[in-house]
Amino acid sequence: MLPLYSKEELDRLNFDLEGKNAIITGGTAGIGNAAVKYFINQGANVVMSGRNPAVSDMARDLGGSKAVGVQGDICDPSHREKLIQTALERFGQVDLLVNCAGTTVLGNGEDLAEEDWNKVIEVNLSSCFFMSQVVGKYMIEKKIKGSIVNVASQGGVIALKRHAAYCASKAGLISLTKVLALEWGEYGIRVNAVSPTVVMTAMGHKAWDGPHGEALKQEMPSGRFAEPEEVAAAIAYLCSPAAAMITGHNLLLDGGFTIK
Repeated sequence: MLPLYSKEELDRLNFDLEGKNAIITGGTAGIGNAAVKYFINQGANVVMSGRNPAVSDMARDLGGSKAVGVQGDICDPSHREKLIQTALERFGQVDLLVNCAGTTVLGNGEDLAEEDWNKVIEVNLSSCFFMSQVVGKYMIEKKIKGSIVNVASQGGVIALKRHAAYCASKAGLISLTKVLALEWGEYGIRVNAVSPTVVMTAMGHKAWDGPHGEALKQEMPSGRFAEPEEVAAAIAYLCSPAAAMITGHNLLLDGGFTIK
């Protein structure tokens, strides 16, 4: 089994984001919430987006004056505009974007409803493109050498049963990452993706605690699933000066699951 470091040890990894201003979507739960905490610990100011009505209180509790929450649906164009305007009003600039909002609907290919397919594609792919477009236009206009990280999945690299919409959306997100990196590299904007395996968020525990989860771990060289803080650390790395030469890359955090 690969070593599991403590949350305190992960927090001490120095991917310096001091003075940087970030927008993080899906910031009220799971990987997104871990990323908000990690970015604040590394010195960043954060605008966190989420549908949770308590997002403003959550932001204040996590970061005080270094964080602000904006409640809304990332699929709503007005919400995306509100995120960048809030960042500019509170922090004066946007340097980093993390597209972390996501969803899934499971079902066999022959049974998946068109409505469910469209919703997964809209949240996991379309909203990431249009949020990146809003921020990318701003960075190009203001000549900001920024960084965008898309949270994809190992499901964008390999096929998973009953995940047709999810796998398609994440594969599309990985491809989108490469296209935007190619187009925006000349402006000094880096665009990368991270693709985790099962992550032990509240949802991850609900879905994978038990015998079926233990059986899956036996197929993984790591012998375990990922922790949210490990994914947050990888996102922070890709946003930090330590990754200045990395763009258009999809970083797998899969414990070796996809090497088979």
